[in-house]
Amino acid sequence: MKKLKAIKLLSALAIVILAAAFTQNNKPALHTIGDSTVRNSNKETWGWGTPIVALFDTTKIHVENNAMAGRSTRTFLSEGRWDKVLESLKPGDFVTMQFGHNDGSAPDTTKAGRRGVLKGTGEETKVLTWPDGKVETVHTYGWYIRKFVRETKAKGATPIVVSMIPRNIFKEGKVVRANNDFGKWAATVAQEENAYFVDLNKITADKYDALGPEKVKLFFPGDHTHTNLDGAKVNAESVVQGIKELKDCKLKQYLK
Repeated sequence: MKKLKAIKLLSALAIVILAAAFTQNNKPALHTIGDSTVRNSNKETWGWGTPIVALFDTTKIHVENNAMAGRSTRTFLSEGRWDKVLESLKPGDFVTMQFGHNDGSAPDTTKAGRRGVLKGTGEETKVLTWPDGKVETVHTYGWYIRKFVRETKAKGATPIVVSMIPRNIFKEGKVVRANNDFGKWAATVAQEENAYFVDLNKITADKYDALGPEKVKLFFPGDHTHTNLDGAKVNAESVVQGIKELKDCKLKQYLK
């Protein structure tokens, strides 16, 4: 009798697990890709990809943070991280992509340059040969974003290009923006590829300007790039603000 009850209990449990898995697999998914400003240690410093989950109705959409600290567009691709996201994408899913903080160094095979990409959005390339003989072709920042956008669309999912969050650097009372480099290039690719664009850099920078340097400094416990949880919440709210402003973007229907 006890054995029969145990079998029934296990069977019921298996049904619950399978039903939960089926439900999750059939819900649309929001994948966030990026660097440490999107996903961090969640101790002293946080990325906005963690608190943004609370701003969505997770009974209707699955939110998955696929960002990784220290990655640029180049290394997110070369390490196979993008391929893993791509494998799981299905029609109706969404992908936000925010890079730039680690892309700025001159691209080479040194520790300092292993993450760097070429500037701009063009088709220029640089061929590198690593010490082990491996040959790598490095592209522009825009080329990598364009690849993410096109391959997302090919899966029937919706790409949303996001400009990088501003660093805690003020000049003459105003926060320095990325509208002449990575923010500009992200916007250009989104426009050229007919993809949605959230100008997170501008939205958060406007908030920083209103708050002023002393209050903004409280968001950055260690350096000028990585925020604490309060700062991450500001950025998450900025992303949602940008999503709400997107015309005909179906992701809006999953917000709380």
